[in-house]
Amino acid sequence: MTKLPRTIRLDASDPAIFERAAEPGEWAVSGSFMFINWDLEGLTGKRRQAFANGFLGTASFGWSTLVVVGEANTGEVDDMTIALADYFLAELGAPDLDAAMEVAREEVGFAASLCDHPVNTLLAVSREEADGAIREGFRVIQPKSEKLHAPVWSIVPDGDA
Repeated sequence: MTKLPRTIRLDASDPAIFERAAEPGEWAVSGSFMFINWDLEGLTGKRRQAFANGFLGTASFGWSTLVVVGEANTGEVDDMTIALADYFLAELGAPDLDAAMEVAREEVGFAASLCDHPVNTLLAVSREEADGAIREGFRVIQPKSEKLHAPVWSIVPDGDA
């Protein structure tokens, strides 16, 4: 199994803040390649949000604010790679399938490199333009405490009530 980022939706904000939101559970990549030909200084609104804080889902090619580390089998990794290569050919002008597959493999490899964490770890991305280059930062989102739920009852032995 290969650890890869998988889109997750903890609230209803992604469909409101992105032009196209990824569906929960899609395998994801960083997606910075999507911004190569964009005017980054002039970005506003939903496009700005995708640039600043979005992971790219590889099924819908929509955006997700957060991803969770998941385990992908070989078939899922292959499907993800092919979907990316097809997108590079159809939408981004890759010269041929071999070139598209090479770049897709690199993107999937980079996505896997982000997942050197336990399964179900939440990850976030932040991006900025600096001196004509895109700079990305990735961080782990930690729960506020180890105690995730409040007790709703306690068990009391008979006679101690």
